[in-house]
Amino acid sequence: MKDSPANSLPIGIFDSGVGGLTVFQAIRKTLPEENIIYLGDVARVPYGVKSPPLVRQYAYQITSYLIKKGIKVLVVACNTASATSLKFLEQNFSLPITGVILPGIKEALLTTRNKKVGILGTRTTVESGAYQKLIKSMDSSIEVFATPAPLLVPLVEEGWIDRPVTRMVIKEYLAPFKDWEVDTVILGCTHYPMLKQVMEQEAPGIKFVDAAKAVARYLRELMETQSLRGGNGKEEFLLTDTPEHYFSLFSLFLQREVKNIQLVKLEDFDEPGRLSLDFRP
Repeated sequence: MKDSPANSLPIGIFDSGVGGLTVFQAIRKTLPEENIIYLGDVARVPYGVKSPPLVRQYAYQITSYLIKKGIKVLVVACNTASATSLKFLEQNFSLPITGVILPGIKEALLTTRNKKVGILGTRTTVESGAYQKLIKSMDSSIEVFATPAPLLVPLVEEGWIDRPVTRMVIKEYLAPFKDWEVDTVILGCTHYPMLKQVMEQEAPGIKFVDAAKAVARYLRELMETQSLRGGNGKEEFLLTDTPEHYFSLFSLFLQREVKNIQLVKLEDFDEPGRLSLDFRP
């Protein structure tokens, strides 16, 4: 069954932008033989400041598109979409779907020693309460502290990984976690692993959970359990817009040049009962 046509279908990964490339990179390293399609909805980034119903609509469009192309499993590599849309997608599509929230939480619960866990994420992710609710449902004794960190995404996308201004912003965002005596912080945005080393230097007493690596391990177990392994390492990169600076961001996130980036349109894959969204190439 491993070499069946169905098993050679790619893993589908989507994010609101290019931050999900941290998840792509972790999956590629963990499952090097798998075929992967990555779709970044850069025309409508960021999701983190948009309403949950709108994010859900975006997620429906992208999932419909990827399923039509042909995928065997879907990874929602966006914390905001995972927080607002994962259950909705699972109800409307029959293929295996995983987000980035549960794998990160599982690792955090194994990591914390004082049962004080922090969440660093976008405003929409934090305000959704998705992390807080799921952690409490898994272990009610855990104290959860969440802080939105909206300035970190643009800093990463400027390539300012280790600049004085970046350190200053990180220090400001991490200060409450130190006050709360949090010992484990989940990086609740796919851009944030790019800043993990700087965070560790600014807060050496805190363990930072890279959800991207946790997702890759979780996905490997899921695919082995459901006998979905197989492929030859092909990659396909799709964007809903192609501004020039995104090509350099691919190099930043993947540490290699990527040439086969294609432009796609999603307006034909709208959620039933809703008007199609405008596409602006």
